[in-house]
Amino acid sequence: MFKSHTTDSPPIRPTRILVVQTAFLGDVILTIPLLKALHRANPDARLDFLTIPSSRNLVETLPYIHRLWIYDKHGRERGIRSLWRLVSRLQKEHFDLALVPHRSLRSALMVAAARIPMRVGFHNSAGKWLFTHRVRYRRGIHEIDRNLELLQPVLVDRAKRIFPEIFFTETDHQVVNAWLAQQQISFDQNWITMAPGSVWATKRWPPEYYAEVARKLAAENVGTILIGGEGDARLAQWIVQRAGDRVKNAVGKFTLRQSALIIQKSRLLLTNDSAPLHMGVAVNTPVISIFGPTVTEFGFYPCGPLDEVIEIPELKCRPCGIHGGQKCPLGTHECMKRILPDRVFQRVMEKLTQILH
Repeated sequence: MFKSHTTDSPPIRPTRILVVQTAFLGDVILTIPLLKALHRANPDARLDFLTIPSSRNLVETLPYIHRLWIYDKHGRERGIRSLWRLVSRLQKEHFDLALVPHRSLRSALMVAAARIPMRVGFHNSAGKWLFTHRVRYRRGIHEIDRNLELLQPVLVDRAKRIFPEIFFTETDHQVVNAWLAQQQISFDQNWITMAPGSVWATKRWPPEYYAEVARKLAAENVGTILIGGEGDARLAQWIVQRAGDRVKNAVGKFTLRQSALIIQKSRLLLTNDSAPLHMGVAVNTPVISIFGPTVTEFGFYPCGPLDEVIEIPELKCRPCGIHGGQKCPLGTHECMKRILPDRVFQRVMEKLTQILH
């Protein structure tokens, strides 16, 4: 643990806590265990969460959040004036502790300017000097465990591993069940979910590979449901046209929570290294994830007991970036193209056999 020279006083027992995570959706999901641990250790404290608009649907039902703050930093709240208006609102809440797993300068500046007396973040944050307590960002461990290490300065006891979770509403169940009935899908039979999209082009396993796996699964009487956001609609339609009527297209039709509920009802999730991976972990559905430009050493792999990653570990060009990218730097995309459909199909069938027995 790294402390700034201004923090020699003993740790406080917080009564008003703010957690800030305004990175990507997957990062938000992996912050849920931190929220859960804070609530367990401080059940009487007020716990607020500040995050991005796209994550609202997944976290608004968490029972341990007192208030959800939505910061549209890339939209209507873009710019310094909106940031200072948000800071002014935060000041009025008189938080005594802020935990900031997001390593951006803006997030660190926000909690410092809001005059929150105890501010905990990682030692490699772009705004690390603005924290009163700095915790080493350890590489080689899962992001969930890294985030939980932010609790060190607060002397909070915690479990070794806490998983994210998603809380569904009655409406979520009604909407999903109605669609499943319309599609004549019964989960007494074998159905898996596929999430073929990603905001990063190099993280997408080729759509023709997904289609081939879906066709092979159909021949084994295993159906497939495609999930994803509206931006994945054309990709999903392309796969459906080539994979046959045992593939059902749920892309763009549901909220994030409802998509997670479909994952929960499925036998297995096949996905790229993207947010649905973490949704699968949160709903305790076995995950097979395909990693190309990224590697498990970054700490964002599926961590459930039956989860696994399929990759080409011997490629020397991996990893090519923390997030992947829109183009392969070498122009080959070997890290994905060399993961052939037969290999993935075989692992899916073996995993289904393991799950059912």
